[in-house]
Amino acid sequence: MIIIGDTIVSDDLIDVKFCCNLAACKGACCVEGDAGAPLEEDEISELEDCIDIIKPYMTKEGKKAIEQSGVFDYDSDGEFVTPLLNDNECAFVYFEKGIAFCAIEKAWNEKKIKFQKPISCHLYPVRLGKLKEGIAVNYHKWEVCKPAIIKGKELGLPVYKFLKDSLTRKFGEGWYNQLKEVAKERERK
Repeated sequence: MIIIGDTIVSDDLIDVKFCCNLAACKGACCVEGDAGAPLEEDEISELEDCIDIIKPYMTKEGKKAIEQSGVFDYDSDGEFVTPLLNDNECAFVYFEKGIAFCAIEKAWNEKKIKFQKPISCHLYPVRLGKLKEGIAVNYHKWEVCKPAIIKGKELGLPVYKFLKDSLTRKFGEGWYNQLKEVAKERERK
C-alpha cells in the first residue's frame, strides 16, 4: 500500500503489468459488466452540455437510450453511471471493425468537445473507492483484460505507466511524480 496525500494506492499499480490490446479484447470493458461506467457528478453536466455534439458518433440505439433516460443512470448502490443498452453495452459505445470505442472520446479526439470521457473509463483498469478520509486507488482485475496482462508483461509496462495520462488528469502531475518515485525506489531494492 502506498500513501500519497489523501490517496491510498494499491501496490498493484506498480507490480501488475498492463497494456490494453483492443485487437484481442475488442473493447469488452465497454460492452460487458453489470453496470455502466461510474460517473462523477460534474461529469453529468459536462455530458449534458455536449451531448448534441456527441450524438452523431453514437449508434442509433445509444441515441435512443440517451433521449429516453438522459446521459446517466444509477447502479445498484445508487451511484451515477453511464446508461446501458439492454443491460449490456454502454450507450456511448460505437463499433469499428468489431471493436468497441467511445463516442465521447471520438468527439474529443476530433477537437469538437473539451471533455475527453468519464475519468473512470480513462483510468481503467484502476477503480477509485471512497474512504472516510480520502480515495482508494485500486487495480481492478477482470477476465476480459487478460490480453492486456499478456501484452503488459511482454512490454514490461506497469499499470501506473500505462495510465500516466489518466492518473495525471485525475490527481495532478505532482501526485503522479510521487508515485513514480515510489516505483523507482522499489526497483532499486
